[in-house]
Amino acid sequence: MVRRYDPERRQRIIDAAIRVVGAKGIAGLSHRSVAAEADVPLGSTTYHFKTLDDLLVAALRQANEGFAELVAGRESLTDPGTDLAAELAALLGEWLAGDRAGVELEYELYLAALRRPALRPVAAEWTENVSERLASRTDPATTRALLALMDGICLQVLLTGAAYEEGWARELLGRVIRTGGGATIPPAT
Repeated sequence: MVRRYDPERRQRIIDAAIRVVGAKGIAGLSHRSVAAEADVPLGSTTYHFKTLDDLLVAALRQANEGFAELVAGRESLTDPGTDLAAELAALLGEWLAGDRAGVELEYELYLAALRRPALRPVAAEWTENVSERLASRTDPATTRALLALMDGICLQVLLTGAAYEEGWARELLGRVIRTGGGATIPPAT
């Protein structure tokens, strides 16, 4: 048997895993379902990803890229002359107004870390990414509170199907920013 050189196969497998999870949820993910979706031999999925957790890590990392790109594209987050609450509220609005299925998928993978410890470091990457961007604008405790609030707002919008209210989010984020600075929150473990 002649092996065909296929440098894109690993990426096609990740893309297929994302489609499978998007269509069937994490419970529908298997090496076999991904191989069928990617139109590759079953052995290719296990060659590139020994375990389903390895595949989920790659899928979550790729899913996180959308939010990371939005954060990276907002230079105003680090500008002390801008209204941070307004910038964060607009960022959430832009993200939630984008590919809704992609946002839902990202949260499904993100929440899978509750049961799959291998996903936890990747799930934490978005928090670290935003925290780094906010480090010059807020103290660590306020940053953690902002991130928790942003997560909560996003989950409420996704779970209830309610429209995202940017003004409301801006007000809540502003409250956290105004009251932050003095409180200390123990470091995450």
